Amino acid sequence: MLTSIAISNFAIVESLELEFKQGMTVISGETGAGKSIMVDALSLCLGDRTDAGVVRHGEKKADISASFDIQLYPDVQEWLEERDLEQDQHCILRRVISKEGRSKAYINGRPCTLNDLKEVGSQLVDIHGQHEHQSLLKKHAQRQQLDEYGQLTELAKQVHQQYAVWRQLKDELFAKQNQSAEQEAKVQLLSYQAQELAQLDLKEGEIESLEQEQTFLSNIADSQMKAYQASNLLADNEEGSICSLLNQAINSASQINPQTQALEGALEMMNSALIQAQEATESLRHYQDTLEQDPERLSVIESRLSDIYDTARRHKCLPEALLSLRESVENELTQIQGGEESLEVLKEKEEQAYEQLTALATTLTEKRIVTKDELAQKVEEQIHALGMPHARFYIQCQPLNQVTANGFEDIEYMIASNPGQPAQALRKVASGGELSRISLGIQVVTAHTSTIPTLVFDEVDVGISGGIAEVVGRMLRSVGQRGQVFSVTHLAQVAAQGHQHLRVSKKVANDATSSQVEILKEQDRTQEIARLLGGIELTEQTLAHAREMLSNVQLQ
Repeated sequence: MLTSIAISNFAIVESLELEFKQGMTVISGETGAGKSIMVDALSLCLGDRTDAGVVRHGEKKADISASFDIQLYPDVQEWLEERDLEQDQHCILRRVISKEGRSKAYINGRPCTLNDLKEVGSQLVDIHGQHEHQSLLKKHAQRQQLDEYGQLTELAKQVHQQYAVWRQLKDELFAKQNQSAEQEAKVQLLSYQAQELAQLDLKEGEIESLEQEQTFLSNIADSQMKAYQASNLLADNEEGSICSLLNQAINSASQINPQTQALEGALEMMNSALIQAQEATESLRHYQDTLEQDPERLSVIESRLSDIYDTARRHKCLPEALLSLRESVENELTQIQGGEESLEVLKEKEEQAYEQLTALATTLTEKRIVTKDELAQKVEEQIHALGMPHARFYIQCQPLNQVTANGFEDIEYMIASNPGQPAQALRKVASGGELSRISLGIQVVTAHTSTIPTLVFDEVDVGISGGIAEVVGRMLRSVGQRGQVFSVTHLAQVAAQGHQHLRVSKKVANDATSSQVEILKEQDRTQEIARLLGGIELTEQTLAHAREMLSNVQLQ
């Protein structure tokens, strides 16, 4: 259930923190004070769309968080655990909206998508009022509610699971039956490719090694010539070689007199250069001796590289990718040719799965037909008590041409508000007031089986008064006694029924308007009930009436 809500800079709310209890909480206040702001803020925490207009004027962002106790709701716990979002049997939903209209969502302090917020929010709160988005208008929610009322949830889950099993087998069978010629052609192609790549038998690093050797063998003649030229310049040319010139330079410098320290350094460097030139000459001669042309080996290498490059071109890939291509082709061929069940075995499995599915779905249909009539009768009784004496409520089980994951039928709530009118889908009911009362009647009947912990009724008492208003109040209280209910109301008869009463007021200070909420104690609550009864001017008569109404509720 909802344990607390914190709102910051949302609409005309500057800062608000409230804690809630189980039971029925009523919210009242003067027109324009912001009674529905908490409902709107909670809706954003549940994933509703938003815009920059919700941010309080002059502020950078609005921040709303709602905390829920989920100890008694294992489905919600399981949902959070599957996404690694669990936190001590609590669920905290948070929404931050910037003044530019950007929005961020969080579950238990961790960022999440808006869809995640909507999904978990739909399991925690159901909002009823003048809005199209309430879950009661959705057929899947109606089907779920019917199954919960009839204790058919587990059976419906089995149908859903068995449908998934059958559907997978059916898809596999269809694919196998239609693979024939196309599959054979693919097997032939893959077999040819696998054989070709196996014959090539390329090794890891082979291409790089071959290319390096090819470069070396192709350049032997040129290398020999250049090594000869270099050694000739160094020493082999007796008249103009570097060694000959260095010897001449050393002889000339040695005859200089007197010998200075600088001259000795120059002679030392020239002698060192001569020695290095002579050693370089020997190294070049030795290198020349190692060079030996091998045309036969070069031909083998070029032929091997040509085979590799041609194979890569045929497969439209880089030569380096041939190794991974071979592995991929062999794996795909193995997957197609081996490890699959025969067509006959697969067909038998599909037929058995379908028989199990239809048996489960047939049982579900039979139980739904019994349940829908009982639920419709009880809901109709509640609707009559809510000021719609001529309304007729039906639950339509429309047979489908084939079984689905949800069974053999399409479930939809139907209503005929007035005599002589044909029944139409509940989602097509035009009157918001009628829809709110129908919603309330359904919730009263199904409250004990509902898996949603918190129900919010936003002005469900629009268009009613007197005795009907008191009936609405009593119904809301009875639902609240089995869970948690919030009711935004302007009627004293409804407000008096609450276990907890919140009053919303508007305050203007320093040219700024803000909305405030306070939890009313006994005396303040009497005055608020009296205000709802008689307006701004409170008389002793209206106060006495308010006290009587609160006393009567306590005696019920």
